[in-house]
Amino acid sequence: MINPVWLRTFCTLVEVGHFTRTAQQLHMTQSGVSQHIHKLEEQLEQLLLARDGKQFTLTQAGERLYEQGRSILMSLSNLEQRVAFDPPHEGLVRIMSPGSVGLKLYPELIRQQQAHPKLVMDYRFAPNASVEKAIVQGEVDMGFMTRPSQLTDVACERVAQEPLLLVTPKDVDTPNWSTLMTLGFIDHPDGAHHAQLLLGENYPQFQHSNEFTKTGFSNQIHLILEPVSLGLGFTVLPKYAVDAFQSQHYINVHRLNKPVSETLYLCTRKHKACSQRVENVMAHATQYLSKK
Repeated sequence: MINPVWLRTFCTLVEVGHFTRTAQQLHMTQSGVSQHIHKLEEQLEQLLLARDGKQFTLTQAGERLYEQGRSILMSLSNLEQRVAFDPPHEGLVRIMSPGSVGLKLYPELIRQQQAHPKLVMDYRFAPNASVEKAIVQGEVDMGFMTRPSQLTDVACERVAQEPLLLVTPKDVDTPNWSTLMTLGFIDHPDGAHHAQLLLGENYPQFQHSNEFTKTGFSNQIHLILEPVSLGLGFTVLPKYAVDAFQSQHYINVHRLNKPVSETLYLCTRKHKACSQRVENVMAHATQYLSKK
């Protein structure tokens, strides 16, 4: 393989047309320039220059080498610039989180993109297990989870707390156990888990969400409260999902005597360097989520 340093010396000599000035431009000695040319000729087993005293002309082999070599050096220069180019507000940032966090965070990140139009947000909603899998497989730059990852390749940092809330139809003022049993449960993918955390802490009678009649189910985070607003049952959801519901006047949100919150974790691939734009988005997202 041709030494790129020798090739650069050769192409500079062709463009400058003089050994002494080439040496000055490359901060070399004149003998060093000559040595690079001789090493190229020995490697290629071709004369590259037809010398006439201090003057020279290119041989056919020299012309071919200059034509191809100049393109190679230009490509190497562009590659170097591309590798070093790390703008803080340009390029794609891939994020994944459970739905409730996404309902809170995604609109704020879109506002960041609006402020920096060359920034592109790719935001996916997914459960914890899918988030950590995507991080390990390099499909996302960062993820938010409601539990620490069990995978050794995933680094997690606590960034915020999200309260769990009991939500009933508007006409329910006192959500006692009897009322909840009568209403029935609007379930969702994390319904049993959230009910166990919040109801188990506040209702001595509670054992499992299966005790309630299931009166509905949705796996779409923005639709879970629709049947609640129509009086079809109650549910337990994280605060960000409740706050994002448009028809607030049709529901009643209850903060129980013993508050329960989920911890939010910022998760990334261990030992993987992040670009400046990803670092900036992570910092903004964690600051935004940590606000009371």
